[in-house]
Amino acid sequence: MLDLRGICTFTDFYVLCTGASEPQLKAIASDATEQVRETFDIRPMGVDGSPMSQWVVADFGSVLLHVFHPAKRALYKLEELWNDVPRLKL
Repeated sequence: MLDLRGICTFTDFYVLCTGASEPQLKAIASDATEQVRETFDIRPMGVDGSPMSQWVVADFGSVLLHVFHPAKRALYKLEELWNDVPRLKL
């Protein structure tokens, strides 16, 4: 989890995770969305991408959830883009 508070205008946190296959990407995104709904009564403002695209993004406003296939995560390297921000362990 990347802490973007104070340096990013559109969100406070990026949660980054990896799924090894399309079914796993779908399961992670679906379960995370459901857990946030059940725990905090929050639904995503939008979900973009698909397991077929190897990248799913769920926008919860102050939190953006990114679920990547390993190849896409290595390609986009969001951790390197935000290299100077604090990292939080979940």
